[in-house]
Amino acid sequence: MRAIDAGIVVCNECHELNRIPAQGRLGHCSRCGAILHERRPNSITRTWALLFAAMILYIPANVLPIMTVSSLGQGTPDTIMSGVIALMQHGMLPIAAVVFVASILVPTFKLIGIALLLYSVQRHQPLSARQRIWMYRFIEFIGRWSMLDIFVIAILVALVNFGRIASVEANLGAVAFASVVILTMFAALTFDPRLIWDNTESDDDHE
Repeated sequence: MRAIDAGIVVCNECHELNRIPAQGRLGHCSRCGAILHERRPNSITRTWALLFAAMILYIPANVLPIMTVSSLGQGTPDTIMSGVIALMQHGMLPIAAVVFVASILVPTFKLIGIALLLYSVQRHQPLSARQRIWMYRFIEFIGRWSMLDIFVIAILVALVNFGRIASVEANLGAVAFASVVILTMFAALTFDPRLIWDNTESDDDHE
């Protein structure tokens, strides 16, 4: 049984549990005074909008140079993939693997995962609530590693600044990549996981 079936709704602001009044009209939270909603308003629409914006920026994030490392006045801009290849050529396979996973696999999994979750909920696809919840938690878990590349670039730009001897400069690709990460984070936050249970009334998970 869902909480709403028992006459209980949760405040989206402070997460206080509130009972639905006898007349059935939702009012304000008893703790913080925020307006109560059975589900986050326009959750699916907002999540799709953020996801599409992230997908659009995902292209320049991988095509444009993400940073330029200069040594003795010479340097070549590197995209995410070319940076991974350069690390592999220099024998730094563990670092290359970390960058590849954090900068390519994680954002890709997040984009695909959120899209599949939205589609399955919106179109009532035959996925159990347990599968959808697992997918949602996996998306939330890997999201924390998405900014690793940006943190590394920010640290290098701040620390490696020796004029013509050696310097690191962030490029437009870094801005696009950071935007993709932020948009996917907001998309995961905007999505209301309670919609998963609303669309799986006949699943075995409710037995």
